[in-house]
Amino acid sequence: MTHIVRFGKVAVLAGVIAALVYWMRFAPLPAISHEVARGEIVAEVMGTGTLEARVRTTVSPKIAGRIQQVLVDQGDQVQAGQLLLTLDDADLRQQVEIAQANVDSAAAALDRLRADEAQANAVLSQTRRSHERAQEALATNSVSEQEADRALEAYRVAEAGVARAAAGIAEGRTELIAAERNLAYRETLLADSRVAAPFDGLVVKRHREPGDIVAPGSPALSLVSLEEIWVTAWVDETELAELAVGQPARVVFRSEPDHDYQGEVARLGRETDRETREFVVDVRVLALPDNWAVGQRAEAYVQTARKDSVVLLPPRFLAWRGPEAGVYVLTGSKANWQAVQLGLHGSDDVEVVTGLDAGATVVMPAGPKPVSLDGREVRLQ
Repeated sequence: MTHIVRFGKVAVLAGVIAALVYWMRFAPLPAISHEVARGEIVAEVMGTGTLEARVRTTVSPKIAGRIQQVLVDQGDQVQAGQLLLTLDDADLRQQVEIAQANVDSAAAALDRLRADEAQANAVLSQTRRSHERAQEALATNSVSEQEADRALEAYRVAEAGVARAAAGIAEGRTELIAAERNLAYRETLLADSRVAAPFDGLVVKRHREPGDIVAPGSPALSLVSLEEIWVTAWVDETELAELAVGQPARVVFRSEPDHDYQGEVARLGRETDRETREFVVDVRVLALPDNWAVGQRAEAYVQTARKDSVVLLPPRFLAWRGPEAGVYVLTGSKANWQAVQLGLHGSDDVEVVTGLDAGATVVMPAGPKPVSLDGREVRLQ
């Protein structure tokens, strides 16, 4: 009796094990299906970067001083030559007035020297005639040699007077030129107290307020040109051969992850970072968001190839066997692994060149753990 009970338990255990083995080997596995179709695929190269302006400058005064007015704020668009800020110019105006007075004084002194020169020339003309008459009279003994010598001496004194007047005029002209240049310098300093926009653009940052002391080179405003705004993206160097200037692109800002903005490749970097092995690609943004900021993060997707009416497959349905790509094709209720050759890789799909036709149904395991569906019956979910 004991042997019969023991045999029965063994038989029951064997039956359970057999059922378990059958279930594990032959029971349908849960799977997700996808019907293969044809469509368009776009191959893209992705780079991450920031929105930048090609032309950017820091507005700074040429002279040191105290800011009197800041006439613009960040977010304001400005025109070339538009007044942006002014410095306290009271001392500079006074210096210009003093320099102008020096110019007027030097000009008046030069006029006086010219009058002296005219007088010296008149005296020279008169003494020359007297000297000439004395020489003629001396030849006829009408005057004494002493009188002739006095006429000659007066003539030579007059010549020295003319030379002295000419030297005075030259000195006066030099003083006038120096005064005029000093005036021009003071006027330039006064003009430098008014800082204007160097080009049309947008004020992206205001660094200073009225009352602040600024020096040459210290930032007061940051200004960018709106003519060329692009995303400076870093791309892996392995993609260099695929890229060219003018290729279309789409830009996705992290502030609007569900919206694409059209762009194009404007410039390719010619130097690779020696640590990250990436290079810069500048992607021009053709239409900016309503709200944007220089330096904000964005992803640029550069279109390198496009094909129409190709067999498309979501990458998650690929089943790899080492380096060989394949798919589980559903035939009846069974899945069979089939090798495929891949072409372009898009953002959502890959191109299947050979090994799979449109209309076929492919499956993938529905569970969290990867299992082989090859030759197994599947239960679609």
